[in-house]
Amino acid sequence: MNLTLLGTGCPAVDIHRYGPAQIIRHDGQAVLVDCGSGVSQRLLAAGTPGRDLDGVLLTHLHSDHIVDLFQLVISSWHQGRDRPQRVFGPPGTRRYVDGLMELWRPELEQRVAHEQRPSTAALTVEVSEFGPGERIGFGALQVTTIEVDHRPVRHAYGFVFEGDGTRLALSGDTRACPALIEAARGVDVLVHEVFVHREMPVIRGRRSAETVDNVAAYHTLSSEVGKIASEARAGCLVLTHFVPPDCDREALLAEVAADFAGPVIVGEDLMTIDPLTRTVAYNGAVMALGRKAP
Repeated sequence: MNLTLLGTGCPAVDIHRYGPAQIIRHDGQAVLVDCGSGVSQRLLAAGTPGRDLDGVLLTHLHSDHIVDLFQLVISSWHQGRDRPQRVFGPPGTRRYVDGLMELWRPELEQRVAHEQRPSTAALTVEVSEFGPGERIGFGALQVTTIEVDHRPVRHAYGFVFEGDGTRLALSGDTRACPALIEAARGVDVLVHEVFVHREMPVIRGRRSAETVDNVAAYHTLSSEVGKIASEARAGCLVLTHFVPPDCDREALLAEVAADFAGPVIVGEDLMTIDPLTRTVAYNGAVMALGRKAP
Protein backbone atom coordinates (compact mmCIF):
# COMPACT_ATOMS: atom_id res chain seq x y z
CA MET A 1 0.00 0.00 0.00
CA ASN A 2 1.22 3.50 -0.70
CA LEU A 3 -0.13 7.00 -0.31
CA THR A 4 0.54 9.98 -2.56
CA LEU A 5 -0.40 13.43 -1.34
CA LEU A 6 -1.90 15.15 -4.37
CA GLY A 7 -2.94 18.39 -2.71
CA THR A 8 -1.87 19.47 0.77
CA GLY A 9 -3.51 22.88 0.83
CA CYS A 10 -6.77 24.42 2.01
CA PRO A 11 -9.26 26.98 0.62
CA ALA A 12 -6.49 29.61 0.50
CA VAL A 13 -4.91 29.55 -2.97
CA ASP A 14 -1.24 28.58 -3.07
CA ILE A 15 0.92 27.72 -6.08
CA HIS A 16 2.76 24.97 -4.19
CA ARG A 17 -0.12 23.40 -2.29
CA TYR A 18 -3.15 22.47 -4.39
CA GLY A 19 -6.57 21.65 -2.94
CA PRO A 20 -7.04 18.69 -0.56
CA ALA A 21 -6.66 15.29 -2.23
CA GLN A 22 -4.67 12.08 -1.86
CA ILE A 23 -4.56 8.71 -3.58
CA ILE A 24 -4.10 5.31 -1.94
CA ARG A 25 -2.90 2.46 -4.15
CA HIS A 26 -2.82 -1.20 -3.14
CA ASP A 27 -2.80 -4.50 -5.03
CA GLY A 28 -3.85 -2.94 -8.32
CA GLN A 29 -6.56 -0.74 -6.79
CA ALA A 30 -6.44 3.06 -6.80
CA VAL A 31 -8.71 5.09 -4.54
CA LEU A 32 -8.86 8.89 -4.54
CA VAL A 33 -9.77 10.73 -1.34
CA ASP A 34 -11.29 14.17 -2.00
CA CYS A 35 -11.29 16.30 -5.15
CA GLY A 36 -9.66 19.60 -4.30
CA SER A 37 -8.61 22.19 -6.85
CA GLY A 38 -6.14 20.80 -9.39
CA VAL A 39 -6.73 17.14 -8.58
CA SER A 40 -6.89 15.99 -12.22
CA GLN A 41 -3.48 17.51 -12.95
CA ARG A 42 -1.98 16.04 -9.79
CA LEU A 43 -3.39 12.58 -10.57
CA LEU A 44 -1.75 12.68 -13.98
CA ALA A 45 1.56 13.76 -12.44
CA ALA A 46 1.30 10.92 -9.90
CA GLY A 47 0.93 8.34 -12.67
CA THR A 48 -2.71 7.39 -12.01
CA PRO A 49 -5.04 9.57 -14.10
CA GLY A 50 -8.74 9.74 -13.33
CA ARG A 51 -9.33 7.19 -16.09
CA ASP A 52 -7.83 4.48 -13.86
CA LEU A 53 -9.51 5.19 -10.51
CA ASP A 54 -11.45 2.42 -8.79
CA GLY A 55 -13.25 4.75 -6.44
CA VAL A 56 -13.51 8.28 -5.06
CA LEU A 57 -14.05 8.83 -1.33
CA LEU A 58 -15.25 12.19 -0.03
CA THR A 59 -14.51 13.15 3.58
CA HIS A 60 -17.17 15.88 3.67
CA LEU A 61 -18.86 18.37 1.39
CA HIS A 62 -16.84 21.53 2.04
CA SER A 63 -16.07 23.21 -1.28
CA ASP A 64 -12.28 22.86 -1.05
CA HIS A 65 -12.69 19.06 -0.92
CA ILE A 66 -15.15 18.65 -3.81
CA VAL A 67 -14.66 21.64 -6.13
CA ASP A 68 -12.96 19.67 -8.93
CA LEU A 69 -15.25 16.64 -9.00
CA PHE A 70 -16.80 17.62 -12.33
CA GLN A 71 -13.35 18.29 -13.78
CA LEU A 72 -12.36 14.78 -12.68
CA VAL A 73 -15.37 13.30 -14.46
CA ILE A 74 -14.85 15.20 -17.72
CA SER A 75 -11.07 14.72 -17.82
CA SER A 76 -11.45 10.99 -17.11
CA TRP A 77 -13.79 10.76 -20.10
CA HIS A 78 -11.26 12.58 -22.28
CA GLN A 79 -8.61 10.12 -21.08
CA GLY A 80 -10.70 7.19 -22.38
CA ARG A 81 -12.36 5.92 -19.22
CA ASP A 82 -14.83 3.21 -20.19
CA ARG A 83 -16.86 2.83 -16.97
CA PRO A 84 -18.77 5.05 -14.55
CA GLN A 85 -16.94 6.96 -11.86
CA ARG A 86 -17.79 5.50 -8.42
CA VAL A 87 -18.16 8.13 -5.69
CA PHE A 88 -18.60 7.30 -2.01
CA GLY A 89 -19.52 10.11 0.36
CA PRO A 90 -21.49 11.18 3.42
CA PRO A 91 -25.21 12.03 3.38
CA GLY A 92 -25.84 14.80 0.88
CA THR A 93 -23.36 13.47 -1.69
CA ARG A 94 -26.03 12.15 -4.04
CA ARG A 95 -27.91 15.45 -4.03
CA TYR A 96 -24.67 17.33 -4.68
CA VAL A 97 -23.60 15.09 -7.55
CA ASP A 98 -27.04 15.08 -9.16
CA GLY A 99 -27.12 18.88 -9.02
CA LEU A 100 -23.58 19.16 -10.36
CA MET A 101 -24.25 16.91 -13.34
CA GLU A 102 -27.54 18.67 -14.06
CA LEU A 103 -25.78 22.04 -14.01
CA TRP A 104 -23.38 20.87 -16.71
CA ARG A 105 -25.91 18.77 -18.67
CA PRO A 106 -26.30 21.19 -21.64
CA GLU A 107 -22.54 21.32 -22.17
CA LEU A 108 -22.19 17.55 -21.81
CA GLU A 109 -24.95 16.91 -24.33
CA GLN A 110 -23.26 19.24 -26.78
CA ARG A 111 -19.86 17.59 -26.26
CA VAL A 112 -21.25 14.07 -26.63
CA ALA A 113 -23.08 14.94 -29.84
CA HIS A 114 -20.17 16.83 -31.38
CA GLU A 115 -17.09 14.89 -30.23
CA GLN A 116 -18.42 11.42 -31.06
CA ARG A 117 -16.19 9.59 -28.57
CA PRO A 118 -16.48 5.77 -28.43
CA SER A 119 -18.15 5.65 -24.99
CA THR A 120 -20.09 7.90 -22.65
CA ALA A 121 -19.96 5.51 -19.67
CA ALA A 122 -17.44 7.73 -17.87
CA LEU A 123 -19.99 10.55 -17.76
CA THR A 124 -22.13 8.50 -15.39
CA VAL A 125 -21.42 8.94 -11.68
CA GLU A 126 -22.51 6.12 -9.37
CA VAL A 127 -22.98 7.48 -5.85
CA SER A 128 -23.03 5.48 -2.62
CA GLU A 129 -23.62 7.29 0.68
CA PHE A 130 -22.14 5.93 3.90
CA GLY A 131 -22.51 6.38 7.64
CA PRO A 132 -20.21 5.80 10.63
CA GLY A 133 -18.33 2.53 10.94
CA GLU A 134 -19.11 1.20 7.48
CA ARG A 135 -16.72 -0.99 5.50
CA ILE A 136 -16.07 -0.35 1.81
CA GLY A 137 -14.04 -2.84 -0.20
CA PHE A 138 -11.82 -2.31 -3.22
CA GLY A 139 -10.39 -5.76 -3.84
CA ALA A 140 -7.80 -6.45 -1.14
CA LEU A 141 -8.05 -2.84 0.08
CA GLN A 142 -10.60 -2.35 2.85
CA VAL A 143 -11.78 1.06 4.10
CA THR A 144 -13.57 1.83 7.37
CA THR A 145 -15.43 5.14 7.74
CA ILE A 146 -14.81 7.10 10.94
CA GLU A 147 -17.10 9.98 11.88
CA VAL A 148 -14.97 12.94 13.02
CA ASP A 149 -15.75 16.27 14.65
CA HIS A 150 -15.81 19.16 12.18
CA ARG A 151 -18.82 20.92 13.69
CA PRO A 152 -20.72 22.94 12.66
CA VAL A 153 -20.21 20.82 9.53
CA ARG A 154 -22.32 17.68 9.79
CA HIS A 155 -21.31 14.35 8.29
CA ALA A 156 -17.52 14.71 8.29
CA TYR A 157 -15.39 11.58 8.05
CA GLY A 158 -11.91 10.16 8.25
CA PHE A 159 -10.92 6.74 6.94
CA VAL A 160 -8.81 3.76 7.96
CA PHE A 161 -7.33 1.79 5.06
CA GLU A 162 -6.21 -1.81 5.54
CA GLY A 163 -4.49 -4.22 3.19
CA ASP A 164 -2.18 -7.20 3.70
CA GLY A 165 -1.37 -6.27 7.27
CA THR A 166 -0.76 -2.56 6.62
CA ARG A 167 -3.00 0.12 8.15
CA LEU A 168 -3.22 3.80 7.26
CA ALA A 169 -5.53 6.38 8.83
CA LEU A 170 -6.57 9.66 7.26
CA SER A 171 -8.18 12.29 9.48
CA GLY A 172 -10.17 14.38 7.04
CA ASP A 173 -11.04 17.79 8.51
CA THR A 174 -11.56 17.62 12.27
CA ARG A 175 -10.78 19.10 15.63
CA ALA A 176 -9.00 16.72 18.01
CA CYS A 177 -11.28 13.69 17.92
CA PRO A 178 -11.23 10.72 20.34
CA ALA A 179 -13.06 8.48 17.86
CA LEU A 180 -10.32 9.02 15.28
CA ILE A 181 -7.57 8.39 17.84
CA GLU A 182 -9.19 5.09 18.82
CA ALA A 183 -9.71 4.00 15.21
CA ALA A 184 -6.12 4.94 14.32
CA ARG A 185 -4.54 3.14 17.27
CA GLY A 186 -1.38 1.35 16.13
CA VAL A 187 -1.64 2.36 12.46
CA ASP A 188 1.50 2.33 10.36
CA VAL A 189 0.77 5.84 9.07
CA LEU A 190 -1.50 8.59 10.38
CA VAL A 191 -2.22 11.34 7.86
CA HIS A 192 -3.59 14.32 9.75
CA GLU A 193 -4.67 17.88 9.02
CA VAL A 194 -3.00 20.76 10.86
CA PHE A 195 -3.91 24.35 11.73
CA VAL A 196 -0.90 26.55 12.50
CA HIS A 197 -2.58 29.08 14.76
CA ARG A 198 0.43 31.33 15.33
CA GLU A 199 0.68 31.99 11.58
CA MET A 200 -2.90 33.21 11.22
CA PRO A 201 -2.74 36.80 12.50
CA VAL A 202 -5.65 39.19 12.35
CA ILE A 203 -5.50 41.21 9.11
CA ARG A 204 -7.80 44.19 8.82
CA GLY A 205 -10.31 43.76 6.01
CA ARG A 206 -9.37 40.08 5.54
CA ARG A 207 -9.87 38.20 8.82
CA SER A 208 -10.90 39.23 12.31
CA ALA A 209 -9.97 37.69 15.64
CA GLU A 210 -13.34 35.94 15.55
CA THR A 211 -12.53 34.54 12.10
CA VAL A 212 -9.26 33.04 13.32
CA ASP A 213 -10.82 31.60 16.47
CA ASN A 214 -13.78 30.09 14.64
CA VAL A 215 -11.68 28.47 11.93
CA ALA A 216 -9.27 27.12 14.54
CA ALA A 217 -12.20 25.67 16.50
CA TYR A 218 -13.02 23.03 13.88
CA HIS A 219 -9.48 22.10 12.92
CA THR A 220 -6.60 20.47 14.79
CA LEU A 221 -3.99 22.85 16.15
CA SER A 222 -0.29 22.29 15.50
CA SER A 223 0.12 22.14 19.28
CA GLU A 224 -2.30 19.16 19.40
CA VAL A 225 -1.49 16.96 16.42
CA GLY A 226 1.74 15.47 17.83
CA LYS A 227 -0.09 14.51 21.01
CA ILE A 228 -2.80 12.83 18.92
CA ALA A 229 -0.25 10.73 17.02
CA SER A 230 1.45 9.81 20.28
CA GLU A 231 -1.82 8.75 21.93
CA ALA A 232 -2.73 6.68 18.88
CA ARG A 233 0.75 5.09 18.93
CA ALA A 234 1.03 5.70 15.20
CA GLY A 235 4.12 4.42 13.42
CA CYS A 236 4.50 7.65 11.45
CA LEU A 237 2.73 11.03 11.29
CA VAL A 238 2.17 12.78 7.97
CA LEU A 239 0.90 16.37 8.08
CA THR A 240 -1.39 17.76 5.40
CA HIS A 241 -4.20 20.30 4.78
CA PHE A 242 -1.98 23.10 6.03
CA VAL A 243 -3.73 26.21 7.28
CA PRO A 244 -2.17 28.54 6.27
CA PRO A 245 -0.49 26.74 3.32
CA ASP A 246 2.71 28.82 3.42
CA CYS A 247 3.58 28.08 7.06
CA ASP A 248 7.10 27.87 8.49
CA ARG A 249 7.91 24.19 7.91
CA GLU A 250 10.89 24.00 10.27
CA ALA A 251 9.03 25.63 13.16
CA LEU A 252 6.04 23.36 12.59
CA LEU A 253 8.21 20.24 12.53
CA ALA A 254 9.92 21.22 15.77
CA GLU A 255 6.60 21.90 17.48
CA VAL A 256 5.00 18.61 16.46
CA ALA A 257 8.10 16.49 17.04
CA ALA A 258 8.25 17.74 20.63
CA ASP A 259 5.06 15.73 21.31
CA PHE A 260 5.60 12.70 19.06
CA ALA A 261 8.73 10.55 19.14
CA GLY A 262 8.10 8.79 15.83
CA PRO A 263 8.83 10.04 12.31
CA VAL A 264 7.04 13.29 11.43
CA ILE A 265 6.66 14.22 7.77
CA VAL A 266 5.66 17.71 6.70
CA GLY A 267 3.74 16.71 3.60
CA GLU A 268 4.21 18.21 0.15
CA ASP A 269 2.19 17.83 -3.03
CA LEU A 270 3.21 14.67 -4.96
CA MET A 271 5.05 13.15 -1.99
CA THR A 272 4.61 9.36 -1.75
CA ILE A 273 4.80 7.39 1.50
CA ASP A 274 5.11 3.58 1.46
CA PRO A 275 4.39 2.08 4.90
CA LEU A 276 5.62 -1.38 3.89
CA THR A 277 9.09 -0.32 2.77
CA ARG A 278 9.03 2.65 5.19
CA THR A 279 10.19 5.04 2.50
CA VAL A 280 9.24 8.54 1.41
CA ALA A 281 9.71 9.63 -2.20
CA TYR A 282 9.59 13.27 -3.22
CA ASN A 283 10.96 15.27 -6.12
CA GLY A 284 13.40 12.53 -7.14
CA ALA A 285 14.69 11.87 -3.61
CA VAL A 286 13.94 8.69 -1.63
CA MET A 287 14.26 8.65 2.16
CA ALA A 288 14.02 5.81 4.69
CA LEU A 289 11.92 6.16 7.83
CA GLY A 290 14.03 3.64 9.72
CA ARG A 291 12.96 0.38 11.27
CA LYS A 292 9.51 0.03 12.73
CA ALA A 293 9.48 0.11 16.52
CA PRO A 294 8.73 -3.30 18.11
